[in-house]
Amino acid sequence: MKYVKAQTVFPVSLLEEIQKYVQGELVYIPKCPTNYKKWGSGTGAKSAVAQRNEYLVNAFKAGASITQLAELCCLSEDTVKKIVYGK
Repeated sequence: MKYVKAQTVFPVSLLEEIQKYVQGELVYIPKCPTNYKKWGSGTGAKSAVAQRNEYLVNAFKAGASITQLAELCCLSEDTVKKIVYGK
């Protein structure tokens, strides 16, 4: 996140209105909800987790134990159980 000078972004009238409420402070202005990205959409993390989970389910069906899968994927046994038993 980068900081931008208010004078370069806001019209003078709006800046004067904002100064009635806050002066010399940092104010965070969030994105509009329509501009949010879904988790993992930009990095591919969501698809990587889905592939890992699919692998765990298939390996469990093939006979791998919960303990083996937990160690293999660096997860807790409870997390592996949730994945392979369908939460």
